[in-house]
Amino acid sequence: MKKPVSFHQLIFQKCSYAFIIGSAVVGLSCENSKPTLQMNIDAAKAPMAAAKPHPMTLHGDTRQDDYYWLNQKENPEVLKYLNDENAYTDAVMAPTKDFQDQLFNEMKSRIKEKDESVPYKEGGYFYYTRFIEGGEYPLYCRKKGSLEGTEEILLDGNAMAKGKKYFSIGGYDVADNEEILAYGVDTVSRRNYTMKFKNLKTGEILKDEIKNTDGSMAWATDNKTIFYLLRDQTTLLSSKLYRHVLGTPSKSDVMVYEEKDAEFYMGLGRSKSKKYIISGSDHNGVSSEVRLLDASNPTGKFTTFLPRENGHEYSIEHYGDKFFVRTNLDKAENFKLMEVADGKTADKSQWKEVIPHRKDVYLDGMEVFKNNLVLQERKEGLLHIRIIDQTSKKEHYVDFGEPAYDAGIAYNPEFDTNVLRFSYTSLTTPSSTFDYDMDTKTKKLLKQQEVLGSFDKDDYVTERVYATARDGVKIPVSIVYKKGFKKDGSQPLLQYGYGSYGSSMDPYFSGARLSILDRGFAFAIAHIRGGQEMGRAWYENGKMLKKKNTFYDFIDVSEFLIKEKYTSKDKLFANGGSAGGLLMGAVVNMRPDLYKGVVAGVPFVDVVTTMLDETIPLTTGEWQEWGNPKEKLYYDYMKSYSPVDNVEKKDYPNMLVTTGLHDSQVQYFEPAKWVAKLRKNKTDKNILVFHCDMDAGHGGASGRFKRFHEVAREYAFMLNLVGIGK
Repeated sequence: MKKPVSFHQLIFQKCSYAFIIGSAVVGLSCENSKPTLQMNIDAAKAPMAAAKPHPMTLHGDTRQDDYYWLNQKENPEVLKYLNDENAYTDAVMAPTKDFQDQLFNEMKSRIKEKDESVPYKEGGYFYYTRFIEGGEYPLYCRKKGSLEGTEEILLDGNAMAKGKKYFSIGGYDVADNEEILAYGVDTVSRRNYTMKFKNLKTGEILKDEIKNTDGSMAWATDNKTIFYLLRDQTTLLSSKLYRHVLGTPSKSDVMVYEEKDAEFYMGLGRSKSKKYIISGSDHNGVSSEVRLLDASNPTGKFTTFLPRENGHEYSIEHYGDKFFVRTNLDKAENFKLMEVADGKTADKSQWKEVIPHRKDVYLDGMEVFKNNLVLQERKEGLLHIRIIDQTSKKEHYVDFGEPAYDAGIAYNPEFDTNVLRFSYTSLTTPSSTFDYDMDTKTKKLLKQQEVLGSFDKDDYVTERVYATARDGVKIPVSIVYKKGFKKDGSQPLLQYGYGSYGSSMDPYFSGARLSILDRGFAFAIAHIRGGQEMGRAWYENGKMLKKKNTFYDFIDVSEFLIKEKYTSKDKLFANGGSAGGLLMGAVVNMRPDLYKGVVAGVPFVDVVTTMLDETIPLTTGEWQEWGNPKEKLYYDYMKSYSPVDNVEKKDYPNMLVTTGLHDSQVQYFEPAKWVAKLRKNKTDKNILVFHCDMDAGHGGASGRFKRFHEVAREYAFMLNLVGIGK
């Protein structure tokens, strides 16, 4: 069963999005290529949003926003404009309609429709999810005692989603008595979850219902008290922690903590030991604070583990009579591990060092077992799993055996076990789940994502190369292509990047991506600064007043790939979503000549205006990522790269821009006004199409198959422009 992530993982991130594609040149000699009907920008008249001047003056500088009015979500004129853009996109891309259907069916055909996750044991049950044939949503199930037991369906996602345009289950958790299930449901795609409860013995859905939660929850040991976070409906920040008792009206729920600093994000969870309810406040990249409550005393008061201090970030794991603390104390930029006795946590002089700070190794996370401490570390851009015996202190690393991969500690609810569950994938290896015996150092593959059809991982090649940035820094690049790919500049390449919030974009497998690899493309991930692939400094040197390093790195990787003849200017495509969409917007303003095509998904492109508007969801917590433009230093720097503010009268690449009307993270009007301004100013005859999903939010359509319609549109956009129609 999926559990709410720990509180320190609940910081807001504008996550990377979808499989976003650009465009290319007609007539490229690729595998399976053939002449095909081309998309036509003259198939319909491109919508032109009305210009309604809206001057904004700050620091003696006036910015003119002709499309500010597009933020009126309920305005019929705005909805008409968005629908007109969708109609225009459909008209321009009409020649690709059959191809989109083909691509969708191709992607879907690789998926094993009747499938289930690897079960894990928690308490007296084995929990797992499974899909039925044709089902868009999973069934959440468990079996008592053993996997040979009788299946109990906790939630049927397909039945619950029936008749709904959008559906998502957020956090869900079973009470300690294993009889009451709490779960959150979002039917708008705004990430406001209505918390509901189910009696697992009777099947009854209880009358208790709590609206506008963030989906996280934590049960007390009495099996009737649950804690949750309520979201502010203006800012969408989770700023209030409440206590609810089953059988009582939610209006009588008690607020037990309020985070009054709007720059902090709150998180909620329960320790692996089950002893503590853990509530945390995190100012990403700046400060942390953890609060604890004995789960057996739900009406008690939370105590602060260590009060927040500017510049100190920490996270904790409870172990017996002490805590392990991941901390950046004493300028430990890459974090170190310390321990402190329970009851003495607020006295830093009592903290003892376990793992010292290392300049070349980033301490990414930890998992605690009775006999072993497991650390997730990052070195030279790759994740490593380190096992330390709690008694002998002997240690070793898990061997993965590929040059570029993504691995990580999976969900491990059991404490008294010598078996670690971890996940593994690479650009050529489908997502895999392993059990690793920490005593014998042997691993057992429990499940590997099954790719139906003729897929053979040995048909593909993966590389790890390094591009030199303009300031001399080496940028890691992970590349995959099908055997036979020619490094003579003749074949197309899709370059992906994100580079924000310290989010590392590790090399991962995608069954959908095979549809472009098999048609002659290479795919490259640029591990640019702003992420955390190379340690904490990698992040610090790609944020705030160093944000332009992110954009320069991406451009320099593009030039490297061209120089090394992986591709050429007229066959290079760029991909990024959300904060990666900001990357796309900045790059096309700075070097539009480098790319034949760019696709930006849910792009964060109106940086200055958004960061000035505290009523826009999540703005205040972002100031430590981008800076606060109320200060002139940050205003000037931000304005110098903000995509909307830097659109000029010049040629731009072919572009496909996507968004969702209900997006709670990057509001739909940012890409809408960006596209409107591009239409007015661009001097080229290249394609510019904009699609707004009127039923979805930041993550696109819900359901495991529906999302492939979006991917198919993006792939068809690119493949059509390289002359491939099958």
